[in-house]
Amino acid sequence: MAPPQQFTAANVAALKAKFESAGQGHVFTFYSSLSDSEKEAFFAQLQKIDPARINKLWDLAQNPPKEPENTVVEPLPESATASVLDSKDEKDLEKWYNLGLDLIAKGEVAVILLAGGQGTRLGSKAPKGAFNIQLSSKKTLFHIQAERILKIQELAAEKADKKKSEVVVPWYVMTSGPTRAMTEKFFKKERLAELSDEDNEARAQGTPYFGLEEENVKIFEQGVLPCYDFNGKIMLASKGEVAVAPDGNGGIYKALQDEGVLDDMRKRGIKHVHAYCVDNCLAKVADPVFIGFAAEKQVKIATKVVRKRNATESVGLILSKNGRPDVVEYSEIDKETAEAEDPKHPGLLKFRAANIVNHYYSFEYLDGMGDKVNALPPHIAKKKIPFFDVEKGEAVTNVTKPNGIKLEQFVFDNFKWLDLSEFACFEVKREDEFSPLKNADAAGAEDCPTTSRQHIKAQGKRWAEEAGATVKNGDDEGLEVSPLTSYDGKKLEGWKGKEITESAI
Repeated sequence: MAPPQQFTAANVAALKAKFESAGQGHVFTFYSSLSDSEKEAFFAQLQKIDPARINKLWDLAQNPPKEPENTVVEPLPESATASVLDSKDEKDLEKWYNLGLDLIAKGEVAVILLAGGQGTRLGSKAPKGAFNIQLSSKKTLFHIQAERILKIQELAAEKADKKKSEVVVPWYVMTSGPTRAMTEKFFKKERLAELSDEDNEARAQGTPYFGLEEENVKIFEQGVLPCYDFNGKIMLASKGEVAVAPDGNGGIYKALQDEGVLDDMRKRGIKHVHAYCVDNCLAKVADPVFIGFAAEKQVKIATKVVRKRNATESVGLILSKNGRPDVVEYSEIDKETAEAEDPKHPGLLKFRAANIVNHYYSFEYLDGMGDKVNALPPHIAKKKIPFFDVEKGEAVTNVTKPNGIKLEQFVFDNFKWLDLSEFACFEVKREDEFSPLKNADAAGAEDCPTTSRQHIKAQGKRWAEEAGATVKNGDDEGLEVSPLTSYDGKKLEGWKGKEITESAI
């Protein structure tokens, strides 16, 4: 993104001409009636919008690339897959784990966290990563994930015979406009008006950046796209503001370029990148097994999946579509295909690789995307959008039916640009690695704070029992094991024969 220009009459005129040539000059209709400060703020916003790009995205959304008439879907070839559920891969798992730790120790691994969402569905205006799922420790999702980075740095340093301080996994946290400032304050351990006194007090007991070094935590912001009317014209929110919406998780690729993240990675010598979503409390951050697997295969992109529960589960599937890797939504697969069994594995679904938005990228791939970030096909969402009516010169806030379009890009829409040899899929256990936080607590609710907490504590109890301990803490949910105690259930040999009565350890 070009550096911002100074607010001068000449620069305003040039920008206006740019919008007019793209047929979007109406955004300046009320410019002359704005105060000087309003004009400057509007100019600053418009500079971030390339009207030619906006028109191209509109055209791409209206005329998406045509699929071949005879679409062929198949599971990914076995050469591109691996599974922790398959015992024959145990030696491979150990090999990938060690390779991943070696790469981390060399400083070649970075992590990107997709954390733009607010906890709106959870009844919170704070970033979802700041949500308290009522663990005994009161740790939030951000806190848990930061400690996993601390632990994996420690494990990699130990294997490489280095000091802890010599091993760094930089953490790039992608926020959105509404969450960036709050996220920065939360990481700095500053009070958030959006949190309760109890939650602010719990955060006050912790450390800035959760014990990570500030220079190794980079908080950046995903982009936005203007809202369109049904004719492809940019909508105004007021006389001096464009109506915008986040550009979707696919906006990560452009944000990495625009926000200087790729530049920072390049300076650090990063070669391998792990990206995941903040709402998954079980995410293995900088997972050495996953990184080692993808690095050994020398792929550009790899993805983690969990096994689809049943034929009717509403999840997107990772598969081969017309000879290329792709994600297909459950609604796009007919009943017969969804229920088909794998001829090589009787009793298992043929299509079972459920997408959990947990990806590996080679840095070389991300750094080489260039202008391809603008070619991701946008998806149309018709919405009720409050707007400023240019013709009537008045604000319209009571919108009763969809009146405009928001475009968003999906993080997986570039998979199909790869050859199958450039892509890999890694199946993991759902109970160990996937528990999304989507919904508020309610009777029978799934993917809620209660299930997130229960899954963390059930995992901890399994780890303790596998280590030979007995858990007797009077807590039916299990045991909360700090990431600082164990990253993945390993190195708990000292628990053998012990009786654990705490609820967190």
